[in-house]
Amino acid sequence: MDLFDHARQEDIKKRQPLAARIRPRTLEEFVGQEHILGPGKLLRRAIEADQVSSVLLWGPPGTGKTTIAAIIANHTQSTFETINAVMAGVADIRRVVADAKERFKLYGTRTILLIDEIHRFNKAQQDALLPHVEDGTIILIGATTENPYFEVNAPLVSRSRVFQLYQLTDEQVAEILQRALADKEHGLGRVPAEVNADALAHIVKIAGGDARTALNALELAVTTTPVTMSDRKVHVTLQVAEDSIQRRAILYDKDGDVHYDTISAFIKSVRGSDPDAALYWLAKMLYAGEDPLFILRRLIILAGEDIGLADPMGLVVANAAADAFERIGLPEGVYPIVEATLYLATAPKSNSAGAYFRALKAIRDEGKVQVPQHLQDNNRDAEALGHGKDYKYPHEFEGHFTPQNYLPEAIKGMRFYDPSDQGYEAQVIERLERWRRAQLEALGITPQEGPRLTYEQEQAIKRGR
Repeated sequence: MDLFDHARQEDIKKRQPLAARIRPRTLEEFVGQEHILGPGKLLRRAIEADQVSSVLLWGPPGTGKTTIAAIIANHTQSTFETINAVMAGVADIRRVVADAKERFKLYGTRTILLIDEIHRFNKAQQDALLPHVEDGTIILIGATTENPYFEVNAPLVSRSRVFQLYQLTDEQVAEILQRALADKEHGLGRVPAEVNADALAHIVKIAGGDARTALNALELAVTTTPVTMSDRKVHVTLQVAEDSIQRRAILYDKDGDVHYDTISAFIKSVRGSDPDAALYWLAKMLYAGEDPLFILRRLIILAGEDIGLADPMGLVVANAAADAFERIGLPEGVYPIVEATLYLATAPKSNSAGAYFRALKAIRDEGKVQVPQHLQDNNRDAEALGHGKDYKYPHEFEGHFTPQNYLPEAIKGMRFYDPSDQGYEAQVIERLERWRRAQLEALGITPQEGPRLTYEQEQAIKRGR
């Protein structure tokens, strides 16, 4: 390389985006993914020992897939080559393989090939890699944002170790941005910049765990903001941050009052059967960067507490939405969240599952109670102690029902469950009342004589919740 080539290369490096310039070069500089790169973890040990076998790195954008490949390149004694599946074809693979064979034949040097976005290779292109990965001609590092078990040929997956990368936390993204601001050689350290705390927090929040997005926004904010004449500094305010990442900041804090007030408004809107308000608060939370799994957990709770048996499918839909989101994530994962929200908001409502707390109060009030003899397990002491004696097996009777006492003697006839007249639960009322009347008659209890919780007791239970 002559002086002109060297100067050209240096100029290209300077013109690279900030995310490329400050890319970590060592394991010590890397932030995040401790589950695979932490001390003693498999991938870290393999890199440090220069014993990396073919791997597939699977994770969201901006989580460090290409950076890990670059770190491997810096640690290895092998020749490192890179191709992008969007631009490359079988001819490029053949060229890399031919060079790798020649290199190993002449110098005994291995070749590591990074294929970015490997899921974009079609079946024929992936098949072209297979024999050369299998015989060790190349060591493959495939980077993909898609599930390799679905998007990469099974034979290639079986010959590689799959490592899943996870979305970076806000704290990790903030650490990367602080490093970029302090780095005078590769980052923004030479710029006299002051980034307000709320501006930095906004970039971190909107980046959503994508370090590349956050770094691009920070670079745009710092390099396009004019120097203030009074102190000769670049001041990056919240307004500048909003313009740089094209998202407006809204009042929302994940651990403070606004967080709890907003989720409360959302749940109350769903409980109150107002799908429009529910969508509004849902949109606010997702826009502000709320964890979608937190929202889904609250919807599952609501399905049990406020929909209940008025529509048993409510719990099924809420659970299905959580499962679907786990599979696809954002942005498309918003659809199952919205579907669950609308279903629950428009479903008939019942809080009859709260009957559990009335039963719990009875347990606390009564203390230790004995299981009636006819309900006891008859597999052990039926002959000696009479366990299970006089139990009536419902399936031997007409309608698969026969009246008998199932509660401790002291509270027999007590009711805890009060079905609503909504949806499916309305169908329960008639047969449940028929069964209850038959039980009371069999026990010699008239409805007026049966023990009941008073209004004051029920209110005390609700306050205790």
